[in-house]
Amino acid sequence: MVKIDNPEGAVTIANEVFENLAGDAATSCFGVKAMAARGRDGVFQLRRETMSKGVKAELGEDGSVSLELHIAVDHGVNLNTLCNSIMSEVSYKVSKATGVPVKRVDVYVDTMIIG
Repeated sequence: MVKIDNPEGAVTIANEVFENLAGDAATSCFGVKAMAARGRDGVFQLRRETMSKGVKAELGEDGSVSLELHIAVDHGVNLNTLCNSIMSEVSYKVSKATGVPVKRVDVYVDTMIIG
């Protein structure tokens, strides 16, 4: 959790907020099929409805947040362009919504959906 103090009081932001914002921003990018989360049996579970699945938020001592996203993509998309788009979109939307600087966004393409 991040605690932000200001003259009117304090605001506490839970990790789940960062994870949901990042998942929503990533799935809005063209070419992202779903967020990918590893199940207990090691099999990937694709989730579009649960935005925080496949996202891990880590808060730094400097007050910034680092995000790790696991995604499933459409077959045929340019992965470099897609990942750069995701990193930019996630960083912008998370920092704009929370006021917390985003230190880094790591994108892992776990699977590609054909068809």
